Amino acid sequence: MPEAPRKVVVTGSLQARPEQVDELLRLSLEHVRRSRTEPGCLSHAVHRDVEDPLRLVFVEEWADRAALLAHFAVPASRAFVKAAAACATAAPQMSLYEVDELKF
Repeated sequence: MPEAPRKVVVTGSLQARPEQVDELLRLSLEHVRRSRTEPGCLSHAVHRDVEDPLRLVFVEEWADRAALLAHFAVPASRAFVKAAAACATAAPQMSLYEVDELKF
């Protein structure tokens, strides 16, 4: 029996330039709200770091790697990365994890 595709969790963060934090928040909310409508998106959120209000943290869950790759190919996703980078002090940090769901 073939193995089922594994869910994918993505975490990422951006450090905003102080004068650009409001714009980065706006862009980020627009991005996560749009991303939530994409096929295979199980959740997509942005959070503000309570210890560093200039740091935004993203947490995403995708049905599988194919759904995530499709998300990366969406022109609006690429535009978000470019616009967000212009508001940030450094390149975004991102990690991808394939996960197994635990059932109790």
